[in-house]
Amino acid sequence: MNNDLPRWATAFVMPMLNLLSALLVAALVIYMLGEDPAESLGILVNSAVLNPEGLSYTLFYASTFIFTGLSVSVAMQAGLFNIGSEGQMYIGGLGLTAAMLAFDQTLPAWLLIPAAMIGAALFGALWGFLPGYLQAKRGSHIVVTTIMFNFIAASLMNFIIVKYLIPPGEQNTASRVFAESGEMPRLSTWFPSLGDTPLNISFILAIAALVIYGVMVWRSSWGFKLRATGLNKHAAHYAGVSISKMIIVVMLISGALAGLGSVNSIMGSTHYLSLNFVGGAGFIGIAIALMGRQHPVGIFLSAVLFGALIQGGFDLSLEKPNIPTETFIFIQGLIILFCGAMENFYAPAISALLKRTKG
Repeated sequence: MNNDLPRWATAFVMPMLNLLSALLVAALVIYMLGEDPAESLGILVNSAVLNPEGLSYTLFYASTFIFTGLSVSVAMQAGLFNIGSEGQMYIGGLGLTAAMLAFDQTLPAWLLIPAAMIGAALFGALWGFLPGYLQAKRGSHIVVTTIMFNFIAASLMNFIIVKYLIPPGEQNTASRVFAESGEMPRLSTWFPSLGDTPLNISFILAIAALVIYGVMVWRSSWGFKLRATGLNKHAAHYAGVSISKMIIVVMLISGALAGLGSVNSIMGSTHYLSLNFVGGAGFIGIAIALMGRQHPVGIFLSAVLFGALIQGGFDLSLEKPNIPTETFIFIQGLIILFCGAMENFYAPAISALLKRTKG
C-alpha cells in the first residue's frame, strides 16, 4: 500500500497522524488520571521547549538519541533490524572509560577527548561486529543475536564495574571520576542563556553525524549498494554486491554509532562510568529510526521529541503529582506502537482520499 502513496504522504503525513494518534491516547490517559490534558501539554511544552534551560536539557537528551537512532537506521537501510544498540552503547562506554582511566592524567584535552571517542566507537563496533558476523557467515538471525547481546553486555558490564572499576572504599557501583580535561566543552560557555546545563558539543557532533549519514546513504555509490541490499538482497548480489561483507560493515558502523552515544552521557554529564548509564537510550533509538523513516531530518525531529518528553515529563510529574513519571514511558510505548507496528494504519484511508481527489 505504501508504494501507491507519494513520498510526502509516507514521509510526513503518516508519521504525523501516527504521532497525533499516540498523543490523543496519552491525553485520554491523563484525563483518566484526573488532570486536564491541555494544561498538562502546556506545562510540558513550556518546560521542554519554550524555557531556554529546559530546551537545553531537551537537546542534551536528543544528542544521545540521535546517535542511537542513526545506529538503528543505518542497519535498517541494509534490511537489518539491529535491536542491540543498547548493548553496543554499553560496551562503547566501557571503551571510553578504558581510554579515560589510562590517559586522563597524562594527555591534554585536545588529545584525550578524541582518544576516548575512538575507544567508544571501537568497542561499540566490536559489539556490533559479532552479531553481524554470525548473521553473514552462520545465518544467525540478527534480531535474536542482538537481543541476547544486550543481556550479555549488561552482565559483562556489571562484572567489570563491580570487580575492577569501583575505587577502594567506595560503595557506588561506578568507576572513579575522570579528570576535568576529559569533560566535553559545554555550549553554555558560548551561549550563557542556556543556563548551567550539561548540553555540550556532542550535540554539534550529532548534527555532523546526521549530515554524514545523509550524504553517505543517498549521495554515494556505497549508499546505493546499501539501500539495494535492504530492498532486495538477491538482486544486489547479482549486481555484484557482497552481501556478507555489506552486513558486517553495516553492523560495524551501527555499533560504532551506538558506542558514540555514550560520549554525551558519560563525558558530557556524569564524568564516570556508572552501572546503568544507558538508561534505555538504545531502545529509544529504535522508535526514533521508525518514526523518522531513517531520514536525517526525521531522526533529528524524533530525537528532539523524545528528549522533550523526558525533560517535560520530569517537570510535569513534579507539578502534577497525579501523573507519575512512568506515564511518559507509556507514552513512548504508544509512539513506538503507532509509528512502528501500526505505521501503515492510515495508509488505506490516505490512498482512498487521494484517489477520490484525483477522480
